[in-house]
Amino acid sequence: MRLFLLVVFTLAGWLSASPAAWAADEPQVVRDTLLLKDPKGPHISEAYRYYTEPFSTPVDPEQVERQWRAGRFQPGPWHKTLNLGLRHERVWIRLVVRNTDSERLRFVWSLFNFADSLTLYMQRQGETSFTRLGAASSWVPAEDRLFPARSLSLPFTLAAHETAVLYLRADVHTGGIYLPTYIETTEHFLAWEMGFPFERHWVWLLGFYLSSALFNLVLYAFLRDRIHLWYVGYVGCVTLFLMMEDGLEAMLLPAGLYRLVWSVGQYNFIVLAGAAGICIMQLFLRLHSGWPRLNRAGNWLAAGAVVFVLGYAGLFPWAVRHSLPLVQILNNARELLLLGIFGYCWAALIAVLLTQRRRQMAAFYLVTYFFFFTGYAFFWLNHVGATSFNPIYPNPMAWGLFVELLLLSALLTGRFRHTLRQNAQLRIRQLNLRNAQSARLIAALEKEREQLAREMHDALGPNLTALHFAWQGPAVREALATSPAADAAGRQAEQLLRALRDDVRTFSHALLPAKAGEDMLSKSVQALADLFNLHGNLAVRTYYDPGIDQLPVPLQQAVYRIIAELLNNAVRHSAATEIMVQVLRHASTLEVLVEDNGRGFTTNTPAAGIGLRGVQARAEYLRGRLHLDSSEHGTSVVAQIPL
Repeated sequence: MRLFLLVVFTLAGWLSASPAAWAADEPQVVRDTLLLKDPKGPHISEAYRYYTEPFSTPVDPEQVERQWRAGRFQPGPWHKTLNLGLRHERVWIRLVVRNTDSERLRFVWSLFNFADSLTLYMQRQGETSFTRLGAASSWVPAEDRLFPARSLSLPFTLAAHETAVLYLRADVHTGGIYLPTYIETTEHFLAWEMGFPFERHWVWLLGFYLSSALFNLVLYAFLRDRIHLWYVGYVGCVTLFLMMEDGLEAMLLPAGLYRLVWSVGQYNFIVLAGAAGICIMQLFLRLHSGWPRLNRAGNWLAAGAVVFVLGYAGLFPWAVRHSLPLVQILNNARELLLLGIFGYCWAALIAVLLTQRRRQMAAFYLVTYFFFFTGYAFFWLNHVGATSFNPIYPNPMAWGLFVELLLLSALLTGRFRHTLRQNAQLRIRQLNLRNAQSARLIAALEKEREQLAREMHDALGPNLTALHFAWQGPAVREALATSPAADAAGRQAEQLLRALRDDVRTFSHALLPAKAGEDMLSKSVQALADLFNLHGNLAVRTYYDPGIDQLPVPLQQAVYRIIAELLNNAVRHSAATEIMVQVLRHASTLEVLVEDNGRGFTTNTPAAGIGLRGVQARAEYLRGRLHLDSSEHGTSVVAQIPL
């Protein structure tokens, strides 16, 4: 808040010392004739007179000249722009001009603001009537005008030392009669037009606006946060408004886009910018979570602004031709809507400032909003005719937007970094949650495997042993000895029972590794290898790097499952006689290698097997990779798991 007050007092002091205040002490002399081509000649505001009449009055410069003789014209503001505010009348500007040069010259009378139509009339010395020299309209693109330029410019010629009476008729229906005008020779006018974007700082101001919008598009690409899209819309609308204020759109926009922009209307872009500004402020202050009613009111106001602009754009052309009172109603409604938008923004900011929550955010945004609002206040006061004061070029609104975007970009960058931190913390929480869920799932699987192993070992194993002993009993032996065929079948059944009993024992131990604290991984793998070695025709050899028993218990269990599944596949499918199991611990990875000398397979074959798919799934869960190499001389499987 101290920064806010400092800015206010600094601005007030600057305005009190502005050149406009000094100019008030100069003598105000009203001239009868504007001396053209005279460097010491009077300013145009010292010589012209103006008169207004209803739009319904027929256009007749002769009738207007009679009003001049009747004394109904009045001088314009001295050294200021003719500003009549929110009036809906036709304006006639009368000016007596004289060419002080010794040669015939071509001059241009220009209007640097919007006009539905602008017409120039001239009465030379010795003539009794006015001649219509030409007309122009802001609805027409610059290249299609009588004199192609960003401003509405109407040319006329004067002979050496010739004097003439000029009438400039301006019809403006947009609800703000602001007529900055000047007369200059064609050569000086074109030279001024060429240097205008540079002398009035528009080149780098527009560059800053564009870069600011592009910067927020980049932020949106990273965050998908709608506040950056609203920011781009806000910058675009205000920039278009400022371009239309100084006629830059006639220089920069193609004809089709120019017509589209003016079909919306200059002042309506400020309405749209206000709607986008409401959305930016709501998202920045998070009004939806703390002030839901205030947030809903802003949503309705922003939506109403968009609907109004659409209705205005559709009704305005028809109303100009058929119902001038409706034009006035539309313009007045627009001004009330603008006041409502800016009033809502101040109310929302003050409401947040008066609470403990997010007070600092509201204070930052208040300083940011203040700069644009100050510039807009100058513009709006000029627009309604309350003042005619422009302390800085191109205008206070353009510089207010510059400072606002500078600060708002800093705030949104801070919001971007804060959002990145929040997203990172969210990803960490999600990862921790997933790891915890995976750990619980693995623990449940291990418990289920342990229960299954105990059931196989404690229930199925003894039953198979009992069945084996019963098969070896005297009664069965005597029955089988009755014939050679029965005796052969009996011996085959006995071998199957023995193999089945050994398989149950091997599978139960494969499902149930050694307990933690008992040289877990190395002892479990070695015990499993010893079981496979009991078959007699198979030799399983093992090698372990030091320190593998100090690995985390879940990792040891996963490695044990991988080794058990690979050993089981080698025994069942490869007919191998030798299997080598290695567990190697490197600096950043754990490598599990299982090699056999059995018959290999094609690389497409194991994809359908449940065993290798399970090994692949376990390796991927541990963020590892599985490499398989198989040929007719054997198979090698390597699992690389990051530590």
